Amino acid sequence: MQKGIAMRSFRRLIIALMAVLVLPFTTQLFAQGPVPQGPAPKASAPAAASAPPAGQATRNPPPLDAIDLETWLDGFMPYALERGSIAGAVVVVVRGNGTVLQKGYGYADYATRKPVSPDATLFRPGSISKLLTWTAVMQQVEAGRIDLDKDVNSYLDFTIPAFDGKPVTMRNIMTHTAGFEESVRHLITSDPKAALPLGRLVKVTLPQRVFAPGTTPAYSNYATGLAGYIVERVSGMSFDAYVEQRIFAPLGMTRSSFRQPLPDALKPLMSSGYPDVNDKAKPFEIVAPAPAGSLSSTGADMGKFMMAHLTNNGVLMKPETMRMMHDFRAPGIGPLNTMALGFYEQWVNGQRSISHGGDTQWFHSDLWLFPESDVGLYISMNSSGTEGAAHAVRSALFHKFADRYLPGTDPIGKVDDATARQHAALLAGNYVSSRGSFTNFLSVLNLLGQSTVTVGEDGKIAFPALDGLSAGARDWVEVAPFVWRDTNTGERLAAVVKDGKVVRFSVDVGSPFMVFEPAPAGLNTVWLVPALLLALGIILLAALAWPVRALVRRSYGQKLALQGRSRLAYRLSRGFAWLVLAAVAGWMGLIAAFSADLGSIGGPLDWLIILLRVISPIAAIGLVASSGWLLWLAFASKRRWTARLGALLLLLAGLVVLWVVVSSHLYGFNMVY
Repeated sequence: MQKGIAMRSFRRLIIALMAVLVLPFTTQLFAQGPVPQGPAPKASAPAAASAPPAGQATRNPPPLDAIDLETWLDGFMPYALERGSIAGAVVVVVRGNGTVLQKGYGYADYATRKPVSPDATLFRPGSISKLLTWTAVMQQVEAGRIDLDKDVNSYLDFTIPAFDGKPVTMRNIMTHTAGFEESVRHLITSDPKAALPLGRLVKVTLPQRVFAPGTTPAYSNYATGLAGYIVERVSGMSFDAYVEQRIFAPLGMTRSSFRQPLPDALKPLMSSGYPDVNDKAKPFEIVAPAPAGSLSSTGADMGKFMMAHLTNNGVLMKPETMRMMHDFRAPGIGPLNTMALGFYEQWVNGQRSISHGGDTQWFHSDLWLFPESDVGLYISMNSSGTEGAAHAVRSALFHKFADRYLPGTDPIGKVDDATARQHAALLAGNYVSSRGSFTNFLSVLNLLGQSTVTVGEDGKIAFPALDGLSAGARDWVEVAPFVWRDTNTGERLAAVVKDGKVVRFSVDVGSPFMVFEPAPAGLNTVWLVPALLLALGIILLAALAWPVRALVRRSYGQKLALQGRSRLAYRLSRGFAWLVLAAVAGWMGLIAAFSADLGSIGGPLDWLIILLRVISPIAAIGLVASSGWLLWLAFASKRRWTARLGALLLLLAGLVVLWVVVSSHLYGFNMVY
């Protein structure tokens, strides 16, 4: 049972870290951002109005008007929320400069049964906040104060080191190709006192750059916070004040704020947030890099923001500036979705949407704009729901809405079965997400966070990380060389192949901001996790055998046969075995603490992190040295083969643990992670 609890805690931590602000994928996959890397939770798929298969056009689509839309949503949303144990939601649909429908479903406060109001209930749209930050950046580009392709160090009062001799540009930041690894310390908390001023935050949390700029999409909340700080410096205004004066005021967004805690006038309007309806309401979340996700807003206000971008009426910026923002397409993998400037693409039914998803711990949201159809769709929910149901609800809403009101066809090809089987076999394996930790102790999460592509007996690929995060099962069919299409959603998976090997792949829901690359042989969990579990089992047996054998000897009045150096080596090896187990227990406790309160990752448990990063290398090195010494003495003194085998197994176990400690960076004192 304890092992099951530990494994669930580990998975919860991975999901929590990937879900904050943006999970590794958007919408159907860990809502944008997170995550991310960990195994996906299975979500309950809500029922929805019938729709044709992906790529098949509806012959006579109903009109997108308030009557039909409300009827359809009333059949979809209440059941979806109830099935997923989600307390409440708001849905807004706009067309051009007018609202088609804005409606609340469920409860803003489940205990008091306070209903959700589209114009009087605030939700936390998480990383959708970034769209306002990118709007602010583009306003400053238009004003000539920011150059998209200039080294951002020219705007800062500290220095971001070059990578491969190349600097970071604002275009890199807006397309998530600045090359930063994941940064989660000082990310989110419920304690307002724990939040750092933006200017200090971007200095003390500067993460390592692990990819050359412009080469690899890797989602970064830190980079968005950096963009907000640059807006502050070039405009001479605080970020909160800038957004209030330059975005909220012109659009009449009177019930929106980036401030944390909320202004007193807005506090009574704030919806509670829940894991699901069976849990108590959680405290207001403080997002430390505020430009990356601290927005609180009503559905009605988000509708105003959508209309401003759809109509491109010059209120926020000149039409040509907004077109620059919307129409840019960053290089990507084959035909997959890619980044615009700040927005990311999501193609559906042959139509391009520009979008963004967002997740805090308790709120889960998505925003889609369809420029060709002049339509915008927004949903925000105040609960994760049972087994991550909020992700399935968002996926279903997006696809069913598009199939009903924006039907179209996608070109469909087919690769012959023999070639498809060969390509599937080539793709199969374990992969590491570009969004993750690589140079600090959180890289240990990769032990359970690698994504796996498998091949079934029918020769079709499966990508379990996506399972449960959409409204239906996945059915991948190769439609072009190394391009697969899910027949149920129309979403694609594509791989880059060089010299007969897959070097990276991604999927439509995540390709704008993350890719997957083959796990290095030395870190592939196919062998490393079983080896680690076996090693810990051996260490546990050796540690337990020490006191047990001592008690047995005492009961029979016998003494330990080992003498001198052999006795010392034996006792040292067992002592270090216990120290290894203590370190493992400490890491598990730390993970459980993080899972229970993600805010504890920002400082309250620093002492434990440092202690574990001191103990872990000492324990691993000590075990290897002492068991190696014991093995040498066993051979030198010609002890029995069982003694030699035991010492050898313990040495091998110690080497596995030492490899994990070194490769996962479970040592040192650097607290940037």
